[in-house]
Amino acid sequence: MKKEILQSFIQKVWNEGDVNAIAGYIADTYTVMHDPGDPWDGMALDVAGFQHRVSSSRAPVPDQVFEIQELYENENSVCITWLWSGTHLGEIAGIPPSGKTLRMSGATVYYFQNDRITGHWQITDRLGVFQQLQRNRNPET
Repeated sequence: MKKEILQSFIQKVWNEGDVNAIAGYIADTYTVMHDPGDPWDGMALDVAGFQHRVSSSRAPVPDQVFEIQELYENENSVCITWLWSGTHLGEIAGIPPSGKTLRMSGATVYYFQNDRITGHWQITDRLGVFQQLQRNRNPET
């Protein structure tokens, strides 16, 4: 059951950008337990805060897509591995839009209580994204 909830959450919220759907998936408090490089790392967010996080994260790459590779469900958590891609159409870390496709991979453990997502613990290849941004900015390198 939790796997299906998470798949729907990833599709509607992160892939489609439907911030109004967030309240149907997350608990009153969502904690970003571990997500190095994410501006929300270590923060506890309410629904409005999570909506802001999604909108801000999607803004420079509005066509982003998370492609789930594997899902593993435990009693109160679901772990996914994923591939992410999207077109760099807005400024990221001071780097202007390049129009190029960015790619990264990662693994995320989502925690649940009463079929609501309460937070996550994540590792991603943000260094790889930064290297792609630098390459796109300086194509001769």
